[in-house]
Amino acid sequence: MRQWRQECQQHLELPVEKQEKLSLAFPASSCPSCGATIKPWQNIPVISYLLLGGKCASCKILIPLRYPAVELLTGLLTALALWQFGPTLQGAAAVLFLWFMVALTFIDLDHHLLPDNMTLPLLWIGLLLNTQSVFTDPLSAIYGAVAGYLVLWSVYHLFRLLTGKEGMGYGDFKLLAAFGAWFGWQLLPQIIIVSSLAGAVIGITLILVRRHEQGKPIPFGPYLAVAGVIALFFGPQINHWYLALTGMA
Repeated sequence: MRQWRQECQQHLELPVEKQEKLSLAFPASSCPSCGATIKPWQNIPVISYLLLGGKCASCKILIPLRYPAVELLTGLLTALALWQFGPTLQGAAAVLFLWFMVALTFIDLDHHLLPDNMTLPLLWIGLLLNTQSVFTDPLSAIYGAVAGYLVLWSVYHLFRLLTGKEGMGYGDFKLLAAFGAWFGWQLLPQIIIVSSLAGAVIGITLILVRRHEQGKPIPFGPYLAVAGVIALFFGPQINHWYLALTGMA
């Protein structure tokens, strides 16, 4: 987001805001309420939340439950990946993939944005891994990356042509392309179907319970991420099941 803002300012020949260096290590984590620096022992996933009683050590304001929930979710997914794939290259790759999915899901929920500096490395990592056929063969990965991007790109432009509105962002194209690079073109149909069904059901439910305003955009990235996680763990089995069901297996 910061890089995108700076690039826009440069393109429009506006004064570029000077911003402090930002990375995973700098600046140190701090309380969003009082700004107090969070010590390393106060930043242990889940455990620190419990030891602190769910409150900031400095100002005692309640820490949102979302923080330990995301940490717990990430830990459970990591354990599940290592249990299923074992301490192998495939297992390590699965863990990395899941960390990307958790981060992208919550970024898209908060900002309606799937940043290029995450989706593009994810795509290239998938292609690189599959040069060694970690999840699929190299040719399927290449075709999957191309097909993943073009499918949603085509849907986007067709929707805009028919309605004059933009139905999704370019980040969704890149994320589906990344899934194609990781799992091959064969799993793309199920990922599209699962994410579309999940988006439709949850979107309609939110509107019915009046938790979401009609006409307000709903980020599609989280539903793609859920479908990607399902594909990671159960993709080949699901493909075999529905192909057998239709008599195509």
